[in-house]
Amino acid sequence: MKTALSIAGSDSSGGAGIQADLKTFQATGTFGMTAITAITAQNTLGVQASEIVSPELLEAQIRSVCDDIRPDAVKIGMVGNADSIRCIARLIQDYQLKNIVLDPVMVATSGASLLASDQVQSLQEDLIPLAKVITPNLSETSVLYGQEVTDEASMEEAAKALSDRYQVAVLIKGGHLKGKAWDVLADTNGLHWLQAAHIDNPNTHGTGCTLSSAIASYLAQGYPLKEAIQKAKVYLTGAIAAGLDLGHGHGPLNHAYRYQKN
Repeated sequence: MKTALSIAGSDSSGGAGIQADLKTFQATGTFGMTAITAITAQNTLGVQASEIVSPELLEAQIRSVCDDIRPDAVKIGMVGNADSIRCIARLIQDYQLKNIVLDPVMVATSGASLLASDQVQSLQEDLIPLAKVITPNLSETSVLYGQEVTDEASMEEAAKALSDRYQVAVLIKGGHLKGKAWDVLADTNGLHWLQAAHIDNPNTHGTGCTLSSAIASYLAQGYPLKEAIQKAKVYLTGAIAAGLDLGHGHGPLNHAYRYQKN
C-alpha cells in the first residue's frame, strides 16, 4: 500500500486539517501518517484557540515517520510559523521527499491573515520551490501574486506567473467564483482548466485540505499530476454532494461517502 504524510494542523472538530487529511487518504486508497504543526480548538463556527508545536517536536515527528515508513507523497497545510517552515523545508531536502503538495494556508475564511509577512516570505523562499504543486485559493493567490485575483482571466495570469517564478506547478482553486467549481493548473505543459459540478451546499469546511490531500494520495499511487488532480476533484465533489449536515456553522464534508450504502 502506498503511503502519504500530512504535515498540518489539528482540527478538533474533525472537518479540516490532519483529521480531514487522514480520512481522505483512507478513502482514496493510501495509508496516511501525520506530523502536527499546531493544535487548534475549532469547530464549524471558527477557531477558538491554537498553539504551535515547537520546531523540535515537529522535526521529531517527521523523522520518526520517515525513518520507518517512508512517505510516497507529502501534503503540507497549516505550517505554524517561519521556524516550522524552515524545519519542514530542511527535512524535505534531508530525506529527498517527493510528490510534495503544498496548500499554502495563509488567509482564513474570514479574510484574516494567518501568517505574518516574514512567515509568508519564508514560505515563498524556503518551501514553495520544493513543491510539486501548490494549491492556493483566490485570496492566497492574491497574496503570492501581489495583485487581486478575482476572475478567470486573472487566475490564468497569476497561475502562469507563479509557476514561472517558483518553477512548480500551480493549481489555483476557483471555488469562490460565483456558481462555478473551476480550477486552473499551470505547469510545464501550459494552462489547463479543470471543471467540476458546482454543488449548492454551505457545508464546505475542509474542502481545501481534502482536495490537496486527495491529490497527494493519488500522486503517491503513481498517477500523473493532471490525472491526480482530476481524480481528487471527483472525490471532493462527491464528498460535498453527500450532504452531511453537522454543527451550527459551515459543516464538514462526508469523507466516507464512497463506503456508505444508499
